[in-house]
Amino acid sequence: MRPTVPVPSPPSGPRPPVPLRLPDGRPAADAWSLDPAVRHLNHGSFGAVPRAAQQAQHSLRDEMNAHPGLWFPELPERVAKARAAVARFLRADPDELALVPNASAGASVLYGCLPDRPGGEIVVTDHGYGAVTMGAERLARRWGGTVRTARVPLDADADTAYEAILAEVGERTGLLVVDQVTSPTARRLPVERVGAEARRRGVPFLVDGAHAPGLLADPLHGLECDVWTGNLHKFGCAPPGAAALAARSPLRTSLHPLIDSWGAREPFPQRFDFQATHDATSHLAAPAALALIEETWGWDAVRAYQRDLAAYGRHIVATAFEELTGEDASAQVGMPVDAMKLVRLPGPLAATREQADALRGRAARELGVAAAFTAFRGTGYLRLSAHAYNTPADYEDFAARCVPVLAGWARTAAGR
Repeated sequence: MRPTVPVPSPPSGPRPPVPLRLPDGRPAADAWSLDPAVRHLNHGSFGAVPRAAQQAQHSLRDEMNAHPGLWFPELPERVAKARAAVARFLRADPDELALVPNASAGASVLYGCLPDRPGGEIVVTDHGYGAVTMGAERLARRWGGTVRTARVPLDADADTAYEAILAEVGERTGLLVVDQVTSPTARRLPVERVGAEARRRGVPFLVDGAHAPGLLADPLHGLECDVWTGNLHKFGCAPPGAAALAARSPLRTSLHPLIDSWGAREPFPQRFDFQATHDATSHLAAPAALALIEETWGWDAVRAYQRDLAAYGRHIVATAFEELTGEDASAQVGMPVDAMKLVRLPGPLAATREQADALRGRAARELGVAAAFTAFRGTGYLRLSAHAYNTPADYEDFAARCVPVLAGWARTAAGR
């Protein structure tokens, strides 16, 4: 483990929460296999799989490889059982839920199944996930239509965000795509209100809930949409390749998997349980990850810890930047979420997505930290995430050791 440089919390700031521990007293991080030489502050991007879920997946793969002739014919039944467990976690009806590889794949399912709408428009927001927006652009090209982008200010409250989104919806709108929790800006959008209005106008509505499972206690509550899709591998800690798609309108009868297989004639969602000869162990091991969190600490307790820890981390990291640079490091985020927080980066750092991605790689190589850097409207941000395995020391070390380096990189980039 890297040495920790203690950073006291300023008197006016939030206090550090007591780190979570396993029932036998060991640190919570021992339930994961993360490299202890790295500060892992980017759970929101790729997640992290607990040892118990890794072991479950390894056992399943051993079984698959030992007798493929028995495994694959019985696989749909196993997938259906895993789907039911995921539905219980999401408080969803299993008959409305299908399992897909990731949230982007869920969006692609809808894009591929919508009927042609010549000249139709697709409405997205400027907070949308790039890959999902690219899929919308491809659909618009197929329609011979266009994509309209609703510009929602970072600090917009629910009313302002709702009005900005609906201002782009008109008679030619063939699809509306809105993130439940935004990736570049770590905020919620008012998908419940937008969904109700989309339903009233008869506009198909896709909710990108990539970050929502585990981060939100009940992401589907009060939500009217045609399709919602969310990753289980992020805050749910399932193995990569596990996500859910919920379909709550008659449109679900036209939804088909990205791969046609022997279940193609089955109804939704059963036809998604048949995905040809592929490795479905991520889906089958997902319930083990969800159960590990619940049985060890309880999801509500983990969410409360994430809230307190992320608030503490944001405060000390932002304060460290401000003391070094004299620049305001706060990010005024409307409808913020608990486990992910933004800190404004100094000067020209990460002003574009490409620069943000490059900074992520440089920080990993040179600073030994896994951190998310994002860009929004020409401003770079550090997006801090918190999960059960994180401790206040992670953010204290980043503030003391990494912030001065990043501030130096900013001065160099600005030519000062």
